[in-house]
Amino acid sequence: MRRSRLVVLVSSLLLAVGTALTGAATAQASSLAATGGYVALGDSYSAGVGAGSYISSSGECKRSTKAYPYLWAAAHSPSTFDFTACSGARTGDVLASQLAPLSASTALVSISVGGNDAGFADVMTTCVTQSDSSCVSRINTARAYVDSTLPGKLDSVYSSIRSKAPAARVVVLGYPRFYKLGTTCLGLSETKRKAINDASDHLNTAVAKRAADHGFAFGDVRTTFTGHEICSGDSWLHSVSWLNIGESYHPKAAGQSGGYLPVLNSND
Repeated sequence: MRRSRLVVLVSSLLLAVGTALTGAATAQASSLAATGGYVALGDSYSAGVGAGSYISSSGECKRSTKAYPYLWAAAHSPSTFDFTACSGARTGDVLASQLAPLSASTALVSISVGGNDAGFADVMTTCVTQSDSSCVSRINTARAYVDSTLPGKLDSVYSSIRSKAPAARVVVLGYPRFYKLGTTCLGLSETKRKAINDASDHLNTAVAKRAADHGFAFGDVRTTFTGHEICSGDSWLHSVSWLNIGESYHPKAAGQSGGYLPVLNSND
């Protein structure tokens, strides 16, 4: 009888501790949303190009109400929400025109940047319109840039963010792999698809390293996009669209809500 009572007592204590810890974690997350501001920086992947429902006042930046920053803010109700991500943005654009909302009261910052610096649009154009060898050659040029020049540019952005928002949790979002390999699919050759995927991995590795060195979280979206690449049969990414070329290789609304938002939620 005594042993039985002891087991019940210990079980009750463990349950109480677990409930308290869970409650504390929930309260911490709620506190972040309620007491601090959220600033969403970056390029077209953060702006939501390809997701539709663009905010008219954002003009050519094409910020979408279906982009992951907007969805996160709608779900968490931060004290303030500033959405400055912009289509086509490079690191220099972030430094020049996106950082003004950051302050000591900023609690959360999200950002994706680096792809345009590395020549994303030109790489994709080359691979779509030219030969396998030309595609691989252009990708190799981009990889060399990622190795030699991009880290310093990312350092400048990340240092400025930390300087302007010293207390913020900063989440750096990466880029998906674009193609499902080993399957029959119209369009680019397997050689091109693999080279593009490898280039995305190379970029993500560089971005993650710089983020870690600044004490920032890296949100790897390759896991959530797995099974939803182009050629998967359930793609969350636009393939080449000659009617709306700017949306090519960008996440659809499902990619923002199913690919990016869960990663931000797990790192906020």
